[in-house]
Amino acid sequence: MSEVLLDIPDQIASERLIIRSPMPGDGLALHACVAATLEQLRAWPASLPWAASEPSVDASETCCRQSRIDYLARKGLPMLPFLKDSGRFAGACGLHGIDWKHKQAELGYWRHRELQGLGLITEAAQAICSFAQSQLGLRRIACLPDALNLDSRRVAERAGFQLEGILRNERIAPGGSLRGSALYALAN
Repeated sequence: MSEVLLDIPDQIASERLIIRSPMPGDGLALHACVAATLEQLRAWPASLPWAASEPSVDASETCCRQSRIDYLARKGLPMLPFLKDSGRFAGACGLHGIDWKHKQAELGYWRHRELQGLGLITEAAQAICSFAQSQLGLRRIACLPDALNLDSRRVAERAGFQLEGILRNERIAPGGSLRGSALYALAN
């Protein structure tokens, strides 16, 4: 069966979050979150190269609409977490590079700077991974935070990922410094 025929809900819920597919009209919230968090996002150019571009509402809306297309085509499952109690946009978390044949994907995430330390992205990551394993049958989910990004590495660890190693010289950061990623995996 083609992955396009998979019935995948547009949203899942966790204790504090509604985690859903990006939709047309989400660009304004995405832009505001990126703009507020840009300095922190730009600290990790190897992991978040898109943050080097200057954000705009149009670019954010285009991203949301393209992400919706990718979601429907099952090319990836980008998702946006919103707080249940207030509807506040919390960041982004989703599955990328899905290999349906081998049942594996990569998890990516980032969060609004004002929501750091609340465990929201860990909660979103756990919910998405649990759903992906139990409902979609994914057997392996990798997570590749920048090796120096200790906050992002803690998210992976708290979400149940196991460190498999450090990939060195994988990416070159601005200024020519060598950067690497920590390879975490969650296997069924």
